[in-house]
Amino acid sequence: MKQFLEESKKISREIATLSGATKNKVLNEMADALIEHCDFIVSCNQKDMSAGRLAPLDDALLDRLLLTGDRVKDMADAIKEIATLKEPVGRNLDGWVTENGLNIQKVSIPIGVIGIIYESRPNVTSDTAALCFKSGNVCVLKGGKEAEHSNKAIANVLRSVLAKNKLPEQAIALLPDSTRDGVANLIKQDKYVDLIVPRGGEALIKYVSENSSVPVVKHDKGLCHVYIDKDANHEKAIQIAINAKVQRPGVCNAMETLLVHKEVAAYILPPLHEAYQRYGTELKGCDQSKKFIDIQCATQEDYDTEYLANILSIKVVENVEDAIHHISKFGSGHSEAIISENYSIVNRFLNEVDAACVYANASTRFTDGAAFGLGAEVGISTNKLHSRGPMGINDLTTFKYKIYGQGQIR
Repeated sequence: MKQFLEESKKISREIATLSGATKNKVLNEMADALIEHCDFIVSCNQKDMSAGRLAPLDDALLDRLLLTGDRVKDMADAIKEIATLKEPVGRNLDGWVTENGLNIQKVSIPIGVIGIIYESRPNVTSDTAALCFKSGNVCVLKGGKEAEHSNKAIANVLRSVLAKNKLPEQAIALLPDSTRDGVANLIKQDKYVDLIVPRGGEALIKYVSENSSVPVVKHDKGLCHVYIDKDANHEKAIQIAINAKVQRPGVCNAMETLLVHKEVAAYILPPLHEAYQRYGTELKGCDQSKKFIDIQCATQEDYDTEYLANILSIKVVENVEDAIHHISKFGSGHSEAIISENYSIVNRFLNEVDAACVYANASTRFTDGAAFGLGAEVGISTNKLHSRGPMGINDLTTFKYKIYGQGQIR
């Protein structure tokens, strides 16, 4: 492990100095190579899918694991989009001249070696590798064992493009020891690794956060809420509440709890109940909500659960203060939404709710690098430092001060 990471650290100095034109050329070739080797990647994914069905993984995990021709094309398109983004390295973030004539420039630079630990989704391999490369970083990837064949296939295709361009293949590396001990070793290597990004289940995030000596940007659970205010447009509210839950229930930006103002519960809940029944959504609710619709009783544990499945908890609240209090107690700092035409209430919600992304009259499902126009993302950070929300290429840089003098001494 030490020798492997020493080499990664050495390579990071070369990757950091690549020109934007070189990086973009390589990225476009990587995208083309994914399309060219699509059948190979899908066939490797089928090995993981077969093992996943035997395990057995639940339907939500199998959906996240699956690669099809269309999904491989989406991966390639994401890399091409990353290539079109503004160069993140070498940006002048600030600059000034001091009284004694020192010219100080604050300039963006790559972070260095980034370890990314993730589960299930093999597209994370191509997304994060491309983002790290575009931002001048070396990535060390540790995917889940359930996607082992898929991740190796994707990484090998991308690495072959590096080799073709006479660049070190280890700029995109898979952790050689993929066991729990390998992860435990990686997160202690602060001499060689500059940042760890864990994205996955709650247990993984907790383990890495508590045991890493390398700085960590957490991509924690998404316990997201939608609050329907008494001044909501009912048609908008119903459309958004349906989309936020059922469009793709197994992802971190899907709604897990619906909050409804008591004055509109009688009008909003019955048509929502009918719609959710059509989508097969399992509903649980408080005593107040059960007065209007026939659903299971929700417990405190339900309100504290990220289902990542087609299950929804419902709570009728007194007012916006009650909604904010509930979110403060149970939310994970990911994505929260209010549906209201009262913009004093909207602004109060947006200002007081502590989350990476807060929405007015829109679905939480938009918390995504591509949807934000950032290209792909490393993940959705629930940290407050140094990155928050969709973590794109600019969040994979830090900065240095360049100071130009003419012989000044102190």
